[in-house]
Amino acid sequence: MHIKPLSDHILIEPIKEEEKTKAGILLPETAEKEKPEQGKVISVGPGKKDKDGKYISMEVKEGDKVLFTKYGPSEIKVENKEYLIAKEEDILAILE
Repeated sequence: MHIKPLSDHILIEPIKEEEKTKAGILLPETAEKEKPEQGKVISVGPGKKDKDGKYISMEVKEGDKVLFTKYGPSEIKVENKEYLIAKEEDILAILE
């Protein structure tokens, strides 16, 4: 299934990093963790329209690794895979 975001929405695959304590102990997947704040852009919408009806291009593109606000994106699950949908304004930075 292909998901095509609308307007200035962005489909993100969250990057889940291994959690380690300061002592080097790996935490299991079942441990209570914070929401991820990094992800890979899977798909982007066409952008917002200006007052003349022309699209304003998006600053992120497919494949970008991004940093986003912790509670901004909405969580969705498609075919047993978790994704996030965020507005462009929820993206804080592109990681290079």
